[in-house]
Amino acid sequence: MSNYDFDLFVIGAGSGGVRASRVAAAHGAKVAVAEEYRVGGTCVIRGCVPKKLLIYGAHFAEDLKDARRFGWNVPDCGFEWTTLRDNVLADVDRLEGLYRNTLDSHKVELIAERATITGPHGVKLASGRQVSAKHILISTGAWPIIPDIEGAEHGVTSNEVFHLEECPKRIVIVGGGYIANEFAGIFHQFGSYVTIVNRSGTLLRGYDEQIRDRLLQISTMKGINFRFNAEMEKIEKNEDGTLCVRFRNGDPVACDLLVFATGRKPHVDGLGLENAGVELNDKGAIKVDEYSRTSCESIYAVGDVTDRMQLTPVAIREGHAFADTVFGDNPRTVDYSCIPSAVFSHPPLAGVGLTEAQAKNKLGTVKVYTSDFRPMKNVLAGRDERALYKMVVDATTNRVVGLHMIGPDAPEILQAAAIAVKAGLTKQQFDDTVALHPSMAEELVLLK
Repeated sequence: MSNYDFDLFVIGAGSGGVRASRVAAAHGAKVAVAEEYRVGGTCVIRGCVPKKLLIYGAHFAEDLKDARRFGWNVPDCGFEWTTLRDNVLADVDRLEGLYRNTLDSHKVELIAERATITGPHGVKLASGRQVSAKHILISTGAWPIIPDIEGAEHGVTSNEVFHLEECPKRIVIVGGGYIANEFAGIFHQFGSYVTIVNRSGTLLRGYDEQIRDRLLQISTMKGINFRFNAEMEKIEKNEDGTLCVRFRNGDPVACDLLVFATGRKPHVDGLGLENAGVELNDKGAIKVDEYSRTSCESIYAVGDVTDRMQLTPVAIREGHAFADTVFGDNPRTVDYSCIPSAVFSHPPLAGVGLTEAQAKNKLGTVKVYTSDFRPMKNVLAGRDERALYKMVVDATTNRVVGLHMIGPDAPEILQAAAIAVKAGLTKQQFDDTVALHPSMAEELVLLK
């Protein structure tokens, strides 16, 4: 019989924590998970899931206009933010219930309190209750960063956007990453005048340069405004509730809503890591080895709190591998190579493997194949917006080392194509595959 209250105590019931809890319990462990907010974590409660639902809602703006070109007598339609907002939040409630049911069905004790670490095997709950565990798993995720400037309290982050009372007429989004570009596309389609403010001159760092340049071109054409190399000085709130964003260089920008999308930091404040000697790296993330073990032998960490790769499916795999390793007698690690990712901008983009620049730096000689085309639907709809598919190939082996695309349904198409890149298929094997016509995806096997 164990000398501890639990075999595993998990702090944080996000995607990684829930998966680890469920799998560990299935292996026979006695598990508890503490969550101070809501079950499901960033992705389900205030991230990718509700944001994707907003994206679906935003797409109707152009679809309704395009429908007329396809023979539908669509009247002028008004948009009600509160209807979409409330329906999205209701679905979040539904999903949280499913996550709770998953824990309950696996006999995982859910503790709705904040938990802090008191030692290698000790945890203290906000209620004062002290518990012990043979193993502790930290899966508290990451939290939005708010710039340290005067008046920053007048802005919001992605956490609060889903709860807005009304759709803003003018919105300023600070940042150049995926969150900034996704919300820019969403609110532009809802009728807001959108300005993206970025302190550098680069959008979506890490994605292929041609693809992100195409997004900038299309976004500008749609009417989204960009301010690059803009250093904010302060934010002022006017008597009527509107805001004025002032810069050290350039004219100020007036808006009704200011959203900070300036990155996320590991959520480790106040966890008591120092009580167990858990070390952080220079970015404030928890240091872990390939099996997600921290510098304290009995404590592990998975997900965004580790700063390995901030993607929900990665956190889920890390949680599963941890549980199999520690409780399933099946040591497993996660392969971080060739992980596909997407930006659900308008239009969306997606990529897997090496960008052209990365491939040239790593391999030396590469071949690049592209297809720059106007999707069939856009042609009949009278839209000039073009898609771009790009394949990066190792010139020595003819192996496909990267695929990058922007256009309708790009993430859906790339998910299947990523299997081929992960498997190390060659350009010839793509060429040998007969095209599925008429489709956008057929361009992948017709690249020149």
